[in-house]
Amino acid sequence: MRLFRCAACDQLLYFENRRCEKCGHDLGYIAEMNELAALEPDGDAWQALGQTGGRYRFCANAAHDACNWLVPEEEEGEFCLACRHNRIVPDLAVPENLRKWRKVEMAKHRLVYSLVRLNLPLESNEDREGGLCFDFLADAPDGSTPRVMTGHDEGLITIALAEADDAEREQRKSDLGELYRTLLGHFRHEVGHYYWNRLVRDAGRLEAFRAVFGDETADYGEALKTYYSNGPLPDWQSNFVSAYATAHPWEDFAETFKHYVHIVDTLEMAAAFGIQVHPGLDSTGELGAEVDFNPYQACPVQQMVDSWLPMSFALNNLNRCLGMSDAYPFILGPGVIQKLGFIHRMIHRQVEADPVAASTGEEIPPGRGKNEADAPEGKPEAA
Repeated sequence: MRLFRCAACDQLLYFENRRCEKCGHDLGYIAEMNELAALEPDGDAWQALGQTGGRYRFCANAAHDACNWLVPEEEEGEFCLACRHNRIVPDLAVPENLRKWRKVEMAKHRLVYSLVRLNLPLESNEDREGGLCFDFLADAPDGSTPRVMTGHDEGLITIALAEADDAEREQRKSDLGELYRTLLGHFRHEVGHYYWNRLVRDAGRLEAFRAVFGDETADYGEALKTYYSNGPLPDWQSNFVSAYATAHPWEDFAETFKHYVHIVDTLEMAAAFGIQVHPGLDSTGELGAEVDFNPYQACPVQQMVDSWLPMSFALNNLNRCLGMSDAYPFILGPGVIQKLGFIHRMIHRQVEADPVAASTGEEIPPGRGKNEADAPEGKPEAA
């Protein structure tokens, strides 16, 4: 995430701000410009301060204080680039639903920010069958139906509204023995399943994928039963980013995709703040790092990892000073870095249907990768 400043008074802003607390200007995010703009009214529309031409209206979800993104006046539809993917939202007449949905929307907008910055395909289910869409569902208050489960099915991502309750999410985290569980993490994991469809299955990269992650044709249901009965594989941390990633290659990919976006987005923010890590007692220099590159671009993945490890170590130590748990309680073993490299090159369209290049982690020069191809929908996706 980059840092934003108010164009009227230079005040630093949060991505979710709707109003500058210093100068009072209304604010709106313009996705195509990656700018949180200070706004001036222009008739029945808005214009970005200092921008000639270009009139905007707020996304319809701004009326619920759930979105601060703008829609160009000439575009059809009432929803912004992020909210056009919503298929079902909860009953907003219920105050508790509204409160939780706002938290869900905050995470979703940060997800879409990253997808846009990575130039990933963002078709909705209105654009193509199997396009990306979201259902945000609340559990029945009387318990008359099974609990909503977060998951993915051929482009449809379901987010359980209960996950927006911090206590409930922490309880589920404890029950499942997880190290980490957040709304943003759910979005990044589930969208990883969607991009497995789009950028692996439909783009002819199955053999390259299997060379790194394994054979996804293994029975998914049986794999999950085995995982929940027996736990993760022994010594899993060398090759898997999380215990759950060991359950099945689909879950391994989705978990690794999630962590890739975690790393890229956090490094962008570290760069925006000019954060450098240079421990005074580190005589080797191995724990020193600064982000002097754009992690959203096609830099070598090892450069990202070399910056991330010291940054996350410093972040964890700062959290411990505040009596908090580690912000990033994960180990990036050699196998994990290899998988991050596959996803990095795939996102930047540098992975061919070449299992040798994929398995060695070779950096393929830009321009050699296949373009995405639309293909018939195949094997049903994992939840």
